[in-house]
Amino acid sequence: MPIPQQRHEPGERSEHGLPADREIETLEEFDLRAAGGALGGYRVQSVDLTDRTRQLLDLDTAGSVFLGCPMQPEALAKVRADGAMVFPPVPNLPFDPYRGLLYTPDQLFEGLSGEGYEVTPDARAYAWFQRTKDDGDILASTLRAVHDDAVSDALDEFLSGARVVGVMGGHAMERGTAAYAGAARLGRTLARAGLTVATGGGPGAMEAANLGAYLSPFDDEALGEALELLGATPSFRPSVTDWARAAFAIRTRRPDGGRSVGIPTWFYGHEPPNPFASHIAKYFANALREDGLLARCTAGVVFLPGAAGTVQEIFDAATPNYYGSRGEPAPMVLVDREHWTTDLPAWPLLRALAEGRAMQDRIALVDTVDEAPAALAALTRRAAGV
Repeated sequence: MPIPQQRHEPGERSEHGLPADREIETLEEFDLRAAGGALGGYRVQSVDLTDRTRQLLDLDTAGSVFLGCPMQPEALAKVRADGAMVFPPVPNLPFDPYRGLLYTPDQLFEGLSGEGYEVTPDARAYAWFQRTKDDGDILASTLRAVHDDAVSDALDEFLSGARVVGVMGGHAMERGTAAYAGAARLGRTLARAGLTVATGGGPGAMEAANLGAYLSPFDDEALGEALELLGATPSFRPSVTDWARAAFAIRTRRPDGGRSVGIPTWFYGHEPPNPFASHIAKYFANALREDGLLARCTAGVVFLPGAAGTVQEIFDAATPNYYGSRGEPAPMVLVDREHWTTDLPAWPLLRALAEGRAMQDRIALVDTVDEAPAALAALTRRAAGV
């Protein structure tokens, strides 16, 4: 997993003499750095430089790298002559493999309000993945790998310094149910406690937790209103378009909501990303996405009732806690005693694994979702020796 990157002041240098923050991800940042007269050592990620020919002709770009940056032929020839490394944009792709920033809901769902979900970048990227995932084309697999690494890098930058708590649960949880409302309250409570909520980014429990975090800056009535409106479209089946439009209607009524992150995958592309995560780290490789999601939940994970996927996540989180491979064990809270002891008895196995190890004091089982925040806080205090 990439190491979280530290942001630095413009012009600050690392111990090797290179720029401390070497990535340029917006046109504004390019202009700021270019004002210094040289771009040596910088990596320019997916910035449209077609209107920056004069600056590129005047700049010393030796040692810089341009990743998917459109530019005029004259500027391209000049930076290559300088010795810069240029990875040109890839034509006819429904995604940008070199992207420097996480996705936003508006980006992934562009076109939803007109022709519907089928024309959105999210749907087109999934269709491309379906066409290329088994064809053995080294170019397609390389593009997927480059994209996913760029997303990991952007995710680390976004979460740098944040206290991240994961909320895991099944995609089948429908809007309009008590379970969905409980997951939304959980997301709101965690966000109001200063935590960054991270989910698998899909529908169901994941959407509910992102919804709660999104509405956390507003009064309590905002969540009740949203739950009532969303209940009219309980699932992404049969229509992703109707399901997503209902979510964007809430965002329009309540703009500028709280931040959280969703980490979905096109591997499960039949499940759309939910629009309530303020930032979306979407991957092609599910294994990279799954491990990366749990690894970044340094403030702990709450596991809502789920099926095979949630069981997998429980033990994916338990394994590094058991071995201590990521340092101090992160808290784990399982919600719904009946579910995790009788229906799918993951709790007895988790408790047996934890016995006699440092993780023994970092796990808890609660009956209801409303008990989860207090349980998580208690485990955190215990870990700090308070």
